Formats: sequence, structure tokens, C-alpha cells
Amino acid sequence: MPTDALPLLDRCHHPLVRDLAWLLLAPDLIAMPWPGRPSRAALGLADDDRAAGWLAELEAWPQALEDHVGGTLQGRMGLYHERLWQFLLAMAPGTELLAHNLRIMDGKLTLGELDLLYRRRDEAAITHLEVAIKYYLGLVEGPGDRQAQARWIGPGGADSLAGKREHLYRHQLRMTERDATRDAIEDALAPDGTFPGALPPLNSRVAMPGVLFIPWQQPLPSPREAMPDHLRGLWLHWRDWHRYRDSLPRGTRGLWLRKPYWLALPRPEHLLALRELDAQLSAHFHRHTAPLQLALWHPDAGWQRIFVVADGWPRQIPLPPRASDGVRPPTPGV
Repeated sequence: MPTDALPLLDRCHHPLVRDLAWLLLAPDLIAMPWPGRPSRAALGLADDDRAAGWLAELEAWPQALEDHVGGTLQGRMGLYHERLWQFLLAMAPGTELLAHNLRIMDGKLTLGELDLLYRRRDEAAITHLEVAIKYYLGLVEGPGDRQAQARWIGPGGADSLAGKREHLYRHQLRMTERDATRDAIEDALAPDGTFPGALPPLNSRVAMPGVLFIPWQQPLPSPREAMPDHLRGLWLHWRDWHRYRDSLPRGTRGLWLRKPYWLALPRPEHLLALRELDAQLSAHFHRHTAPLQLALWHPDAGWQRIFVVADGWPRQIPLPPRASDGVRPPTPGV
């Protein structure tokens, strides 16, 4: 089973730098009809030594990263993820961040917002990047067939992979087709003189890293459009935890992952013995029903991400979105 324990992360200790490194390395969950995330080559960090050196500088002087991201550590994980992308595109050697959270208006009506606008330093074209970070649990029984994206739902049961995919496809990534969007971009970029004449070509991309969690002991195929190397985990009900725990190799250690630190897996020295983790889970599910994400590690078995959910989960399943206009193969890009 693929894992997100990546060698470049081993060099990083600062939690924000580790999350930035994870963002640099993690694959997208699905292949959309638009090109995916900017590649390491586009960011100027394709070479492992150069990327390691860039991250080491951040480890030594993390203040700029802390200042940019720090205000989101107690907020929504999506906002924390966006701030990491802002910093990455602004500070990576190969890209220049032009704007972020650009509101698109039609008179007094808000049509939407562009997450990020950037360009490669060796190109004139402007790229609009939409970003989302998602963790979905697969349902053995649910809407659609066994590969339906609607069967993959968030731990809170409020959204699904199908819903997010359709919102990106129908709305967010199509914002650049509107005249109002081009007008807003021109207004935003004109004052600094970046583009004194007509705007250069504009294209869109989407970055959606995250993890898909398969139900324990119940095989479920990956959803349609899933990237071959997407990150995977397991989910199980609290009633099954002790049976699962007893199946783990002796010496397995773990940690309860607290938001927003759901990106990079922890360093092994921060892990707890299973008896300590077991006590935390028991105390939690005695009073609460919120799902918990765990990271488990054994020197021989490696890493495993786990979601433990209350016995009554899911209490709700989002309705599938209406049928889309069809799925086109993703456009190759960097």
C-alpha cells in the first residue's frame, strides 16, 4: 500500500517545514480534466539536493513561514493549506506569486474567488491554481457503483469526493472563462506594472492532495479518476479498534493527528506506545463521536494512516451531484 513517508521529510523537524515538504512531494488524489499541481521542475526544486537545501534554509530561519502561516493554526485546515501554497509559490526559486484569494465580482454580485495566480519565472503565461486538501473514507455500500466518487465521503459526512470534484469542474476552474475574471485580474495586476500591456495567456490548474481511506477488511476499488499513486489509509469503527490493534506487530507506535497537522506524518521519536494511544482513544470515544485520524509506525511494517470513527458512523451521506458534462482525460502538464 503506497505511503506518504517520503525520504526528503526525514531531514525536516520543524512542523511547518515538514508540512511544506509534504505539500511539495504529495500526489494529487484524482486526475481532473485540467492539469494538476505545479511540478517540482516548475517550482525550481526538481533536484533533490536543491530541494533539501531550500528546506534546510527554512529549518534554520523559519520566521517568515511562521509569520505567514501562524494565524491559521487554530482555524480551518483548508485555510492553513492555502497559506502553505501561497508561501511555496512566493518563495520557491522557479515561481512568482502574483495574487491570491482574488474576488470576482459582477456589479455587486460575488461570482467566486480565485485561490492563487502565479507564473513561472521563465514564462510569461499566468496560471490560476485552485487548491484543496481532502481526506475521504470509502463506503462499501453507498451511492452509485463500487467505483463511484460519491462513495468517498469526508469524516464529518458533510461532503464527498464527487461533490468536490463537480464544484471544481463546474465552477471554480471555469471562473477564468468569464470576462469579469479577466477584468479582475487586469485590475489586480496593473498597479505594480507587472503586465504593462495586454495580459499574457491564462491557464488553470488544480492541486488536490490528501488521503483515501479504505474500510478495514472490506476491499473497495479506488474511485474513478484516482491517481495511481494517491495516498491511502484504512478506516474502522471504534468497536473494531481493539481487534485491529491486536493484529499489529509488537512494537508498533502511534500518534493521534490533530488538525491542522494532518499533512506530513510525524517523526518516529514523537510517537507513543500503543497503550498510551489506546487510553486516549478510550477517553475520546467515551464522551465524543468525532472521528480521529491516527498515524501508526513499525520499523518493519512502515507507516499506516488510520481513521477511527464512532460506531454509528456515518450519520449522513451527501447526495451525489447531478451528472456532469462528461469526463475528459487530463491535459499533460508540468
